[in-house]
Amino acid sequence: MLKTRVITAIILLAIFLPVLFLLPPIYLSALFFLILVAAAWEWSRLISPSAAYSAYFYAIICAMLVVFLWLLPEPNIELALLSIALAFWIIGMPMILSQGIHLSMTRWRLIFSVLGFIVLPTAWLSLNILREIGLLWLLSTMILVWLADIGAYFAGKTFGKHKLASQISPGKSIEGAIGGLIICIIYASFCSIYLPTLDTLFGTAKAKWGWWFMLLMTATLVLYSILGDLFESQLKRIAKVKDSSQLLPGHGGFLDRIDALLPVMPIVTLFSIIVRN
Repeated sequence: MLKTRVITAIILLAIFLPVLFLLPPIYLSALFFLILVAAAWEWSRLISPSAAYSAYFYAIICAMLVVFLWLLPEPNIELALLSIALAFWIIGMPMILSQGIHLSMTRWRLIFSVLGFIVLPTAWLSLNILREIGLLWLLSTMILVWLADIGAYFAGKTFGKHKLASQISPGKSIEGAIGGLIICIIYASFCSIYLPTLDTLFGTAKAKWGWWFMLLMTATLVLYSILGDLFESQLKRIAKVKDSSQLLPGHGGFLDRIDALLPVMPIVTLFSIIVRN
């Protein structure tokens, strides 16, 4: 399993890094597009496990929505989409998580179907907006999410005693979440001090609003990265599957890899608008 995970990770990096650093931004948009379409297929399979073929139609519709945003950019539509997605992630998601594994997918399937058509295209839109601001701006925020996950994993393995959400994700602990937060605060502080001030969200936030705002912002992003992870875990537990798919050998599916990014990227976009205006 470890060998498979490493090989898959190497292949993904061999694709991602050249696209990120060597090719024009449109190629990165195309890569994000492919990932989000695959995630849409997995999303549909989680909310309707018995309707395997409908997942392809769901992915096609989601792809059409992203293509519409891509080819016909309309600021008012983009703002409305971001606002709806933010309202869900900030208010709706915690309410759904509070239901644990007792949530009835039969009753909620239509809502989750519509929800996917909002949050997945919005994630693509947010990633592209952040890329337009700057490569380092985008990359530094994505690294924060990855560090939160890595820090939580190792801190949880070492110190974890108290379960964070035992029904939804038994492997996650409060100690792990705190460890991930500490790692991210150190990382954000490093970005604020040693990287060009206006090239990262953290440096710009500190310069404009001070240390306390930057640290509070970082803690908020870490919190929602954890909640995003738990949200996808909740869907998997209800669907009674371990992974969203097997598209990435050793890693599960694309949704398993971007679950924490889905809520964080729109919130980062909101913070970016705040600190840049």
